[in-house]
Amino acid sequence: MCEIYGFSGNRKKELNNDLREFYSHSNEHPNGWGLALFNEQKTELYKEVCRADKSELLKDKLYTPIKAKNALAHIRLATIGNVEQDNCHPFTATDKNGRTWTLIHNGTVFECDKLNKYIFLQKGETDSERILLYIIDRIDEAITRFGRSLTAAERFEILDEIVRNSSPKNKLNLLIYDGDTLYAHTNFRDSLYYRQDENGVTFSTSPLSEGIWKNVPFTTLLGYQNGTRVFKGTNHSNEYFFDPSTYNPLYMAYSGL
Repeated sequence: MCEIYGFSGNRKKELNNDLREFYSHSNEHPNGWGLALFNEQKTELYKEVCRADKSELLKDKLYTPIKAKNALAHIRLATIGNVEQDNCHPFTATDKNGRTWTLIHNGTVFECDKLNKYIFLQKGETDSERILLYIIDRIDEAITRFGRSLTAAERFEILDEIVRNSSPKNKLNLLIYDGDTLYAHTNFRDSLYYRQDENGVTFSTSPLSEGIWKNVPFTTLLGYQNGTRVFKGTNHSNEYFFDPSTYNPLYMAYSGL
């Protein structure tokens, strides 16, 4: 699997300590790393197919202050898709109104027919990229239907429906940023935590420091702006339970066997 990290703040915060600890886990997640930093109208996106603690690019970044108001980070342990650049997170896509969406995922989609068509449209091979492409299509459909830009509440409602309908039998630990709202979701117990402090909210697959870390509310999509929770979706109760046997067909499919 993978590990994911996210931050939503009320102001820029230096993230180096959290990121150093997060990327130190890359010995168990060696198949790529990524980092997205969001400040006002500026976005910085970095990702490489190498192990994070072997990256000269990441080492240089961590030696200087990394400040952001919103951020996403990922380290990959490949399950679906080859070990290559196009399969590294974060994934980005732009809707028809020019809003850029950024997604990171820790999990696997075993059953979701609505994602199948994106196998032929995506750049890489991951189910994570397909989730993002499906989100963009749903957002674009709503923009066309309403004939205008969507409000934050309308965007959240669409994502809440997507997560609710896609979560049965699938592991969907997701962090998504749309330039305005940071969305968080988990349906696998004890696999996504958050820390709320005076700077905002931090998410991580495992606690990164001492202090108060809590489990992210379970099987419920959440939306944060400026470090504060502003949306809470429907509790769909679709908990994912790990079953190693379900991975065998996926490994065979992607190995060409």
